[in-house]
Amino acid sequence: MTTSAPVLFVDDEAPLRHAASQALMLADLAAIPCDTGPEALAHLDRDFPGILVTDIRMPGMDGLTLMSEALKIDPELPVILVTGHGDVDLAVASMKGGAYDFLEKPYAPARLVEAVGRALEKRRLTLENRRLRAGGTALSPDDPVAVRLLGRSAPMVRLRAQLRALAATQADVLIEGETGTGKEVAARALHAASPRADRAFIAVNCAALPAELIESELFGHEAGAFPGATRARYGKFEHARGGTLFLDEIDSLPLALQGKLLHVVEQRSVTRLGSNDPIPLDLRIVAASKRDLAAAAREGAFRPDLLYRLNVVTLRLPPLSDRREDIPELFLSLLSAAATRTGRDAPEVPGAVLAALAARDWPGNVRELRNAAERLAMGLDAGLWPLAPEAEGTLADRMAAHEKALIAASLAAHGGSLKSTYEALGLSRKALYEKMQRHGLSRDSFRED
Repeated sequence: MTTSAPVLFVDDEAPLRHAASQALMLADLAAIPCDTGPEALAHLDRDFPGILVTDIRMPGMDGLTLMSEALKIDPELPVILVTGHGDVDLAVASMKGGAYDFLEKPYAPARLVEAVGRALEKRRLTLENRRLRAGGTALSPDDPVAVRLLGRSAPMVRLRAQLRALAATQADVLIEGETGTGKEVAARALHAASPRADRAFIAVNCAALPAELIESELFGHEAGAFPGATRARYGKFEHARGGTLFLDEIDSLPLALQGKLLHVVEQRSVTRLGSNDPIPLDLRIVAASKRDLAAAAREGAFRPDLLYRLNVVTLRLPPLSDRREDIPELFLSLLSAAATRTGRDAPEVPGAVLAALAARDWPGNVRELRNAAERLAMGLDAGLWPLAPEAEGTLADRMAAHEKALIAASLAAHGGSLKSTYEALGLSRKALYEKMQRHGLSRDSFRED
C-alpha cells in the first residue's frame, strides 16, 4: 500500500507513538506522531487529506474531546479511537458520535494498518466526492485527453498515452471496444488534442443510417442524381474537410459500400452521386467497431483491404471489468455531471456503495454506469442504495458488511489475485484468508478468464 495521505497518530506515551509510526511506515503510510490533542488539531483543516488516530485516555485534552474538536473542523474526517480494555463500550458508543473505528490495546500492527487503510480510502473518496460536487477537477483543462477519459488504472493510463502520441500525427485510427466503453469519447479526445481541434468533428453512426440513404449521406449528391434530389448536397466526408470524420459501427456498412469507402480512404477524394468530378479531402478518419473486425474479415463480413487501410493504428478500449478500480471515481464524476444538468445537488454516496459498485458487473460498461448515475441524480435510487451494507442491521453487522464489500471490491479490481489484494488492503496473507472464509468469499468468483 502506498499513499501520501498522512495519519495523525496521537498518544501521550512515546513508546506507543514510536511503535505505531514504525508499523505505518513499514506499510508505506506517512505518520505524523503527536503527544497532545492541541498539537494534532494544528494540522487539521477541512482539506486535510489524511485521518486521525487517537488514544482515548490522555492528560489534558482526552481522545473523545479531540475527536469532537476535529469533527467540528470536518464532520466527515475518519477518526479511529485507541482504547484500553475498560473503554471498549465507550468506544463503541462513540461510533454513534462520529468515530469511524476503534482499536483495543494491545493490537497487532497489521490490525492498525488494516483499519488505517480503510479509513484513508474512505477519506480519499470523501474528498473526491466534494471536488466533483463542487464542479472542480484535478485534471488540467489544457489536457483534452485526460478530462475526457478518467481513470487511474493501467489500461486507462496506457490509452491516454497512446491517444496523446497519435494526436500529433495524421494517421487514421481504428477503435475497437465493447458497447458503452466510450469509443466516440476517445475519438473526440483524439480530435481535441490534434492540430485539427479547431475544425469540424463529424460523427456518423453507420448502423443508424437507412440503407437507401447511406451512400448519399456519406458521399453527397448532385441535383437530379436520383428522384427527390432537387438540389446538390454535401456528404459527411465534405463536411469533415480539415477536421475528423468518425465512422461508428463501421462493420454495419454493406460490402458494396465498403468498396466505395475503400476508394475514398485510398484516394483521399470523394465523388458525389450524379457527378464525375472528384473532390479532394483533407481529413482524418477514425473508425470504430464493437466487433473484432479481423474476425469479421476472416468470416467474409468485412473487406480485408478496407480493414488494412483503416487500422494504421488500432486502439482497444478496456471494459469496466478490466479497470474496476476506476469505477468509484468515474461514478462520482458522472453523478456530478448529471446533477448539474438536472439542477440538483449530487447526493452523498457512501463508501460502501462505491465499493459495491466496483465489484458489480457492468455489461453496458460506462454507458450503463452513466445511466445509473443519471437515475440517482434525478432522485431515483435505481437499486443502488440496497448495495450499501451500512443501511441496516446492528453495528457489528454493518461493520462486517462494509468489510466484506471492500474486500470483494479489491478482489474484483485485482482479478482474484490474493497477493495484490492483501497488499492493497494492508493485510497479511493469513488475515485475508480468515476474512474471506468468514465472509464466504472465494477467489474463484473474481478470477479473470
